[in-house]
Amino acid sequence: MIKKLRIFLALGLVVISSLVLVPLQILSMKTGLWPETVILKIWHGMILKALGMRVHVKGALAKQRPLLIAANHISWTDIMVLGSFADVKFIARADMEGWPLIGMLSKLQRTVFIERERKRTSGDQASEIGRRMANGDAMVLFAEGSTGDGNSVLPFKSTLFGAASMAISEGAAEQVFIQPVAIAYTRLHGFPMGRRHRPMSAWIGDQDLMPHLKVLLAEGGLDAEVHFGEPVPFSKGSNRKETARLMEARVREMMQAALADPAPSR
Repeated sequence: MIKKLRIFLALGLVVISSLVLVPLQILSMKTGLWPETVILKIWHGMILKALGMRVHVKGALAKQRPLLIAANHISWTDIMVLGSFADVKFIARADMEGWPLIGMLSKLQRTVFIERERKRTSGDQASEIGRRMANGDAMVLFAEGSTGDGNSVLPFKSTLFGAASMAISEGAAEQVFIQPVAIAYTRLHGFPMGRRHRPMSAWIGDQDLMPHLKVLLAEGGLDAEVHFGEPVPFSKGSNRKETARLMEARVREMMQAALADPAPSR
């Protein structure tokens, strides 16, 4: 009964906040009266509040531009976790565009949707990401190309770093900065999660969204950590595969550090 009540109240909070914030975000996008991420941060924060999720941050978003964020990926909640405090835009897989709420939220923050299995469109998509970075947007790339189980980092796909090369080759920038960022879900109701329970936070592969959302809403009390590493310059002579391996190693190191010594819950 308590879990059902929690789900009802959480969904009510999401609906009410969306009814207020969506028109404001549309107004922002059309008029530019205030930065687009102002409303988005509030909206992401309200969704996290509904989920009962707390965010701890170590380090900070790099100030250098153009900037590509290379992050690991555990769940759709990663977007809310990062978006609740950082001025970033996202690169997401194409099917997310049609999801209820998540798809709408993604469109309202000008997410770039990519079809990773269709090579014909990859050049246009990389070019769009390159232009966005050149215009000052910090773009978040979930470089594994899939979601992990929350215990480890999957291999980073070097092809997904093509946007950095495209921005340089098209003359949009002489170099792009790539910053490693690790996301980890570390505590449940204030207690450190072990390897066995950590996948509860993960949304893996083709898992249906609604059952996973229901579990998160009913349970609540998750702590997420975001660790920012030092940005690395990527120029015309840089090797994508070497850069992907470097980013993967740094993200894995930061993620394991977060899991081994989680921040105190508050």
